[in-house]
Amino acid sequence: MNKIDENLLNNIIDNNILESDSYNIRKNGQVTKRKTNPYIDIITKKDGTGIDVYVKDNTLFGIIDIPVIITESGLKDVVYNDFHIGKNANIIIVAGCGIHNTSKDDSSHDGIHRFHLKANSKVKYIEKHYGSGKGSGEKNLNPITEIEMDEGSSMTIESVQIEGVDNTLRLTKANLLKNTTLIINEKIKTSHQQHAKTDFVVTLNGENASCHITSRSVAIDNSYQEFNSIITGNTKSFAHVECDAIIQNQAAIKAIPQIFANNVEANLIHEAAIGKIAGAQLVKLMSLGLTEKEAEETIINGFLK
Repeated sequence: MNKIDENLLNNIIDNNILESDSYNIRKNGQVTKRKTNPYIDIITKKDGTGIDVYVKDNTLFGIIDIPVIITESGLKDVVYNDFHIGKNANIIIVAGCGIHNTSKDDSSHDGIHRFHLKANSKVKYIEKHYGSGKGSGEKNLNPITEIEMDEGSSMTIESVQIEGVDNTLRLTKANLLKNTTLIINEKIKTSHQQHAKTDFVVTLNGENASCHITSRSVAIDNSYQEFNSIITGNTKSFAHVECDAIIQNQAAIKAIPQIFANNVEANLIHEAAIGKIAGAQLVKLMSLGLTEKEAEETIINGFLK
């Protein structure tokens, strides 16, 4: 790998990928490195469009890295990955995509990830998106996450998009059965003319299913963000959705919450707040010797932490 590859990986993967229990590195539409073990297997789909990841029952504390990097300008990469998580397994999956584009041609990656969680399994899924390169061509990322959760399973998603992505459409769909828990923490920052749209569609079909979604976003310059959530409770269940955003300059953010209670014991809550940086916060930090720009960056970084 060259320095550009390493920079992309360092921005989307926090751990040392070569020390993970298993990994699959995809570069410019092709698998370049792969590691498996007796408990976690990674198999290329027969049609070559993605991978199937199989985690055996009772696998504990396994780490799976599946990063994608794109350095070829004009490439439109689409990948379908299925994750089959066995009963009582407890694993961490680290994904994400980095695009480096120095050309006038647009580059994009559409990652369709489908999770099948068996009974009492537990998954932590970390996904980071990053763009670099000063070419006029766009760096576009469109992740789709589909989740099926069997009884007693739980999943935590940490989704981060902080820099360099021109356009993104993020769709997350989940079906929760009895005694399941889904926690999603999303962080997005846009600048210049960038656009980002997030859609959450969660259906609580099992008794005592619960969902917690937190979105933190910052839009500056002339960027635009849109947050949509559709939460449906069909039985005794709980959901809490919180969308907080900061806007600056000529940026705009739109939040569209929808909650549907189809059962008297479905407890569904949505909170949304959009505003600018409080003047009192700026004054306080500037009194400590920071410039106005430094104070703004400190507040934004703390908000997205």
